[in-house]
Amino acid sequence: MDAIKCNDTLAISIHRVRNSDLNEHGTVYGGRTLDLIDGQASVAAMRVARTTVATASMDHIQFLRPFDLQDSMCMEAYVTGFGKRSIEVFTKVIGEHLMTGERFLGFTSFMTFVILEPEKQVNFTRVIPENAEQQALVAAYPQRLADRRIQRQAQQDFLQNISLNKPWLK
Repeated sequence: MDAIKCNDTLAISIHRVRNSDLNEHGTVYGGRTLDLIDGQASVAAMRVARTTVATASMDHIQFLRPFDLQDSMCMEAYVTGFGKRSIEVFTKVIGEHLMTGERFLGFTSFMTFVILEPEKQVNFTRVIPENAEQQALVAAYPQRLADRRIQRQAQQDFLQNISLNKPWLK
């Protein structure tokens, strides 16, 4: 197979905000949002991989507007780029105030998934965007990939300075 369309990877779901999703401020707890989008984005990634994938990173995370009790969260995730064993997925969460019908962009992020099985890899050579949003995100994938490589090296340098000792046990 040569190419796959962004819309062929599109995963959409709607979540009604419930009391159990809320933090002490009365808005959706950030960790709950991350949990929901991780599951959503993995569906899009697996539509490319067709094998088991694992979340490798989340970046460009933007909590733009809070979600309240009378809101719904419409999550849309689709693939914006991939390598041989890694797959980038863009996710956005559109809120809707259910009492008024007002819609708003509440959250965006990129996630990278990796194929777990060593003998498997992505069987496509490119992803085809189908609208202006997808065109912009797919076109910027090479720059995000380069930025991630730089960040990964900086992270390795940083981690060399992190101690695993237990200073409280002397």
